Amino acid sequence: MNDRQDDAPAAARATDWINPPLTTPITAALLHGALDLERTAHGVLPHRLPARARAQCSDGQLAMAEAQPSGVRLAFRTRATTVELDALRTKMAYQGAPPRPDGVYDLLVDGRLTGQGGVTGGNVLMVDMTTGSAETRPGPVGTVRFSGLPDRVKDVEIWLPHNEITQLVALRTDAPVEPLPDGGRRKWLHHGSSISHGSDAASPSTTWPALAAAAGGVELTNLGLSGSALLDPFTARALRDRPADLISVKIGINLVNTDLMRLRAFGPAVHGFLDTVREGHPTTPLLVVSPILCPIHEDTPGPSAPDFSGLAEGRLRFLAAGDPAERAAGKLTLNVIREELARIVRQRSADDPNLHHLDGRDLYGEADHAELPLPDGLHPDAATHRLIGERFATLALGPGGPFAADTA
Repeated sequence: MNDRQDDAPAAARATDWINPPLTTPITAALLHGALDLERTAHGVLPHRLPARARAQCSDGQLAMAEAQPSGVRLAFRTRATTVELDALRTKMAYQGAPPRPDGVYDLLVDGRLTGQGGVTGGNVLMVDMTTGSAETRPGPVGTVRFSGLPDRVKDVEIWLPHNEITQLVALRTDAPVEPLPDGGRRKWLHHGSSISHGSDAASPSTTWPALAAAAGGVELTNLGLSGSALLDPFTARALRDRPADLISVKIGINLVNTDLMRLRAFGPAVHGFLDTVREGHPTTPLLVVSPILCPIHEDTPGPSAPDFSGLAEGRLRFLAAGDPAERAAGKLTLNVIREELARIVRQRSADDPNLHHLDGRDLYGEADHAELPLPDGLHPDAATHRLIGERFATLALGPGGPFAADTA
């Protein structure tokens, strides 16, 4: 159901339409999963952190991660049989490495994945990992086209690439569109690291949070921020201010990756983060998830260091650059973080019965690693995203879980 017409101007595509297409303005009413919408010279840019939060941190990694629209989708009701979306992407590339795969657009019709496509052109953010420098090389707008959709009223979702900054330029259809009405599904708000963001997932609707949301019948807002789940106060305020029926926060791996803080700071920072979330959601089910298994950092502190030896062949691995002996000085490892998170939740849950804990190794543990090892030492592959999504749907959203429908 996908025809690629990348970079072709609208006039050149006019003969593809039986009747002149309808162009619908892209507004917040058509976008699910974004917290902010920025007007740009080309169109609109979805953000997953509000402008006030973005203004409080100049870190380039965070800026890139929150502008990559993981979990963001255009959602509308229509009887259109053809849909075109013009978009200007910004794609990551690494000096000395083969090109990364193009981002994927997933088309869902009435909740079922029925088509996939992509755009070419766009900007390229060229990163030199040896120096940390980056250069943006501009490119043209591209188009993704889906045709042959069923000729009936239906709910359509176009999930935007989770790993490419995406400016939305124009939406064209052969029938009118309207925003989806509220279907009554519970709203799940999730925050985590690149694993939650979707690193190495096959497509945007198959990141583990998207799969878990689909299995559990909930509406996802994904604040998984690659490299940036760092207990930042502005992220806690974003969670606080977003309407939600269910909230989960997955804490740990980025604090070790970056070697950001010691144990003395970690405990109070977790308390402060949860306090802020609770200001806006005092009784909402809140699940604290500790890290999944990551052998390089189970007992070895960070930071994580890239191994460039296979970069020219497209292989990048990560190593733990810390010294296990440094745990005595308060350096964080994943086992230290898991123990502290379990302690904090036990302490707080005495006065907060809606606060819960999930050990991340129940989502991906030693037996899973033996069967599905982390390809680069840090990030799960597409099959492991499916495994984690299924496990979370069962353990958190299923019967007896903290997010089970009868406990909402």
